[in-house]
Amino acid sequence: MIAAVSALGMTAVLAGCGGPGDSSDVTLRLVAADYGDSKATSSRKYWDELAGAYESAHPGTKVDVSVYPWTDVDRKVREMVTAGHAPDMAQIGAYADYAAKGRLYKADDLLSIPVQANFVSRLADAGKVKQTQYGLPFASSTRLLFYNKTLFSEAGITPPTTWDELASDARALKAEGVKFPYALPLGPEEAQAETMQWMLSGGGTGYTDDLGSYSIDSAQNVHTFSWIKDELVAKGLTGPVAPAKLNRAEAFTAFTRGDVGMLVGHPTLMQQAASKGVKFGMVPMPGVDGRSKATMGVADWMMAFRKNGNADRIGDFLDYVYQDKNVLAFSRTYGLLPVTASASDAMAGDKRDKDLEPFLAQLPSSQLYPVGKTSWAGVSADVKSNIAKAVSPGGSPAEVLGDLQSSATLADNNEG
Repeated sequence: MIAAVSALGMTAVLAGCGGPGDSSDVTLRLVAADYGDSKATSSRKYWDELAGAYESAHPGTKVDVSVYPWTDVDRKVREMVTAGHAPDMAQIGAYADYAAKGRLYKADDLLSIPVQANFVSRLADAGKVKQTQYGLPFASSTRLLFYNKTLFSEAGITPPTTWDELASDARALKAEGVKFPYALPLGPEEAQAETMQWMLSGGGTGYTDDLGSYSIDSAQNVHTFSWIKDELVAKGLTGPVAPAKLNRAEAFTAFTRGDVGMLVGHPTLMQQAASKGVKFGMVPMPGVDGRSKATMGVADWMMAFRKNGNADRIGDFLDYVYQDKNVLAFSRTYGLLPVTASASDAMAGDKRDKDLEPFLAQLPSSQLYPVGKTSWAGVSADVKSNIAKAVSPGGSPAEVLGDLQSSATLADNNEG
């Protein structure tokens, strides 16, 4: 299922960088992340079918796709680039560092105008470094609060709209013996996501302010984590596993077992829960005084490296990748949201996608990570390693967020 790195590094470009109509043979190398959780659901099937269909219609162009798990794919690409064997394209989690080093093609160099203009504007803007787009959004999602309908019914409670109601519901669930009244995954897998969702629900702007400067230790964020620490964690409402040791995947699995009353989830949790027979509902994340005014959006990225040339061939292939039929096929397979306006409209009007409507409605106004900053990768890693300390016994939210802010500011200044 997974090609060897050495094979990737040695795949030869058989001819020059002719345009799509050139008869010379070119092999384009793409490294992609795996969104499946088994061989049967691997993204390998999607890419094999797409590449095969493209090759049939474009004699002279071969597309060699290697698929790696999310735990490995970013590192694999980094190692290939460092060794001088950059792929033609990579579909991974971050692009800004490569863009800042001049390694990537601009979107203008690759895509036709209709395709480039078709990206959801919020996502296209997130793909820019210094007002120039290098990152092409590939998949996206937003977040909602999932709750177990059976457990809520047994506890005689309704879905929360405020923090106070969330805490009250969690107390009722705990009294009924629910293992995780509110699952708080602040483990290293995806702590930056849970963190940002809570920042937004507390009235903050996320990791950065409206001017794009880091604002991790804002008054709103300190208040948010103080509340989580005092009202949820300290009162035993987040379950038997310490937030620092609970990862998102484990929390999702616990939800599908019926052990979780509430947690923040993305669309793929719907499929997982439904397959296990869990009756669930979804509502916007509660805020301090009512529904949160903003939610978190996440995007994964496609990028094209300049190393091997082939801009025309790459651009023609990516125009094909972003056709509605392909965008929708991938989104529906993995329960994700389309990254193009036309595919989003098609999904919104299709009864097959009704379950995704609540997530889709939030996408245009969602807040994304500051992925256009080359410092973000390091800041994100710092958050994953340290944010749980803010809610741990004896921890100080102000001190932990202040330390994260200092490190982020230093990294930001070095970036500039």
